Amino acid sequence: MIPALALGLALAIVAQDHTRLGAAPRGSALVLTELPQGDVLEVRGERADYLQVYDYRLERGGYVKRVAVRPVGLDAGQAPALLAIVRFLRDSPGAEPLGISYAAAYLRAVPSGALTAEPFDAIGAMAERLADRSSGAALASTDLAAHLQVVEQFGVHLRSIERNGRIRLCYDGELYRRVLSMPGADAEVRARAALALTRPDCIDPGLGPLPRAALDEQRASLLDAVDEHALDALARSRLHARRAAVWAAVAYARSRSASGIPASAAGQRALEELLDVDAAVLGEDRRAEYADAVVRVAAARWAAEYRPATDARQITQAALRLRSERGAPGETCVVLENAQRAEAPWVRRCTYGLVWLASARAIGQGRALVLAVQPLESWRELWVFHRYAGRWRVDVLSPGTEEPEEGYVEFAGVTPRARRLLTVREVKEHGHFRRRFEEYRLADLALVAQASSPELLPDFGRWADAGWRRETLSLR
Repeated sequence: MIPALALGLALAIVAQDHTRLGAAPRGSALVLTELPQGDVLEVRGERADYLQVYDYRLERGGYVKRVAVRPVGLDAGQAPALLAIVRFLRDSPGAEPLGISYAAAYLRAVPSGALTAEPFDAIGAMAERLADRSSGAALASTDLAAHLQVVEQFGVHLRSIERNGRIRLCYDGELYRRVLSMPGADAEVRARAALALTRPDCIDPGLGPLPRAALDEQRASLLDAVDEHALDALARSRLHARRAAVWAAVAYARSRSASGIPASAAGQRALEELLDVDAAVLGEDRRAEYADAVVRVAAARWAAEYRPATDARQITQAALRLRSERGAPGETCVVLENAQRAEAPWVRRCTYGLVWLASARAIGQGRALVLAVQPLESWRELWVFHRYAGRWRVDVLSPGTEEPEEGYVEFAGVTPRARRLLTVREVKEHGHFRRRFEEYRLADLALVAQASSPELLPDFGRWADAGWRRETLSLR
């Protein structure tokens, strides 16, 4: 990864940001530019406390202070010392270009027979951390822009992804894939590589349904190839959480596909993986990974339900008949009508999402009906059919509206005489997860009360649905 022209030359690595490259070997000399940490320089001479150098990245020569750079050798005898520095810098936030530069030097120095997965794993970890640091508002930082240019010369490529008007950078994972191809890599290293290559926030949101479905199947295979029994408790729980999220995505894709592969097995696998997560060992730093998995599995939970009504085109409850029919290409239309006598349908609404008829639930002796609809892989809405001003209508309760990323709303119960509807809403907005237990007035779906815990709402304690308590993931 060190440029080939560097072989046989005296090299030095810039040790700190804003290192001055001067036109002459003195402090008062004209500053040609400032060099970032990790830049590799060819040393062409010495003058007192200065080195005469040439930067091939910038195609510019000059003088730098000797104390601002570190000489580096590329012979096999230097390999152990270079690896020791890589190990030291690997987990040092802000030192990613320097660590990657030393790792590149190590790859040039180490004999092929002694090469292991460790340097590739280290470069991947530093590249991933640099991408995370560089995402969002931090991209305006001059230092970060220079750091990205430094690592690019070593073949470390970061790609940009736009989501909700924001740009995030992601490491392309080339060296992580190399780690997975090395037979000698241990389970911990392979697990880190698989987790890095299956990050949901690094999937292009513009990917079409078929490529996305194929990608999710590949992600599931990568994670399943890791031997979980050889991992420590933290790595094992992270692996189960990621598997749960990925299998939820697979279940959604299979539900939409015409391939005939049942989605119930994938949905059940997602639930089982989630149950294997030990949330206590994740700690606060990794708790968001667990919350992400819970929300994604909850959004696709109905895919795991095996009921005859799941594949039926209609369902009848409390004199209400709810049936689905084809609409425009790709659309599913839901029709609510009287099950006791023939008359015009009361209401009809169409969607491009998945309609989970098995979730339909008539409440208040047929005064209303709720239905789960999943328009996106990690997004599930609650449709509420109810009478308002003497006519039937359908209103949609959405997980969120303010730049939401993922979430779900689910039916949790109803108070006597169907006066209030109990729901749970969990959503990720602006990078943070928020969960709310809510009560709506059923007549007009006006929000009456909400709380962060069901214990704070008396109606939840008395009237929460028993089936909801048994199956929900919101009470984790």
